[in-house]
Amino acid sequence: MLEMESLLSPDCVCWRADAKSRKQALDLAAGMLARAHPQISAHALLRALMERERLGSTGIGEGVAIPHCRHECSRPLGVLMSLAQPVNFDTDDGEPVDLLFVLVAPRDKSKAHLDALARLAAVFGDERERRRLRSAASAEALGERFFAAARQRRP
Repeated sequence: MLEMESLLSPDCVCWRADAKSRKQALDLAAGMLARAHPQISAHALLRALMERERLGSTGIGEGVAIPHCRHECSRPLGVLMSLAQPVNFDTDDGEPVDLLFVLVAPRDKSKAHLDALARLAAVFGDERERRRLRSAASAEALGERFFAAARQRRP
């Protein structure tokens, strides 16, 4: 079973990021992952995330998106972000996005990728948890609230 703590390191949590577009938010996330995991190229990761977005929006509604892609990495990795101002993610409900979890999974680990997506959807699908995440006053609080919510949704 994938533990969320192994997916998300504290330096990959960003509170109230100043992104003006979907691409800028994904670029910030790719940069954070590349700094935390030097074997990852921020440029290549951004390209992979944008290619996935072209297939269809990863916005799940209610102001949340879970951008994800397969990439060259040894284990699933993530970035949790809240945005200072919501951005358009072409979601089905038309709502702009202010909460994102960017998920990057190894090309050969389909089950881990799908398990992580399911757990993330469960966390972000809960209205109470979305409110708690949005009310966080720091990156540390955002991360703590996310982990608490994820622990409650263990399979």
